[in-house]
Amino acid sequence: MKFTLVGNGRMGRQVDSVVGQSGIHEVAAVLDVDTLITPESFQGSDAIIDFTVRDAFLANLPAILASGVPVVVGTTGWDDVREEVVSRVKAAGASLLYSANFSLGVNIFLRTVREAARLISPFEQFDIAFAEQHHTGKADFPSGTALRAADMILSANSRKKTITAQLSPDRKLAPEELQVAAIRLGSVFGKHSAFIDSESDEIMISHTAKNRSGFALGAVEAAAWLAGRHKTAPGFYTMDDFLNERFS
Repeated sequence: MKFTLVGNGRMGRQVDSVVGQSGIHEVAAVLDVDTLITPESFQGSDAIIDFTVRDAFLANLPAILASGVPVVVGTTGWDDVREEVVSRVKAAGASLLYSANFSLGVNIFLRTVREAARLISPFEQFDIAFAEQHHTGKADFPSGTALRAADMILSANSRKKTITAQLSPDRKLAPEELQVAAIRLGSVFGKHSAFIDSESDEIMISHTAKNRSGFALGAVEAAAWLAGRHKTAPGFYTMDDFLNERFS
C-alpha cells in the first residue's frame, strides 16, 4: 500500500519509519503544515495518515474528503466539532477513522478500565479517578486518550455523571464527578492510570508507553484495514470498530 502522511512532527516521522521498515508498504508523500494541500495531493495513495494539530486538520479536511482517499486521523483536540466532522465525512461518501491513541496496548488498557468501572458500579464504597502524564510539548490538556477513558468510565459506571479536569479551591469534588488529572513533564511519551479506592482497598490500572512505535504501527494497521472497507462501507470509524473485528 501507498500512504500519504500529513504532518512531519514526532508521530509523522515515526509513522514514516514504521512504513519504511514494513517491507510491504511505502510512503508516497509527506506533507507538512506549510504545504498547500489540495485533493490532487493524494493522487496515487491508498490511504492518508494525519498527525498534525487541530487547526491544520480542520483546514485540510475539505481537500482530504474531496480526494476520495480514506484517512486515518491521530490528531486530537477537535472533539467540540466532532459531530460536524462526522456529518461532513458521511455527506462526502468518504472514510475516516479517528483515534486519540492507536496503540494496541493502550486500547486493551482502556477496555480493562471500562470493565473495572462497570464492576465497581454497584458498590458505593469504591471511588474512581483518572490521571495522565505527557511531555511538555503536548498541546491538548487533558489528553485525548484520557478523555476517551473518561467517557468509557461514565458509560460503564452509573454513579459518575460528569468529567472534571480542573478543581477550584473553593469547593469539593462532588461524588458524581469523575476527576481527570493531567501532568506535563519532560519527555514522557505517555502514561495513563485509573485509580480505584475504598477504605479497605486500592486498585491501580496503568499503561506506560515506552516509545512511539506502538502508536505508529497501530495507525498503519488501522489505515490498511480502512482502505479495505472504503469501497464497500465508507463512513466514520473509530479504533473500536477496527479492534472489534480483530478481537472477534
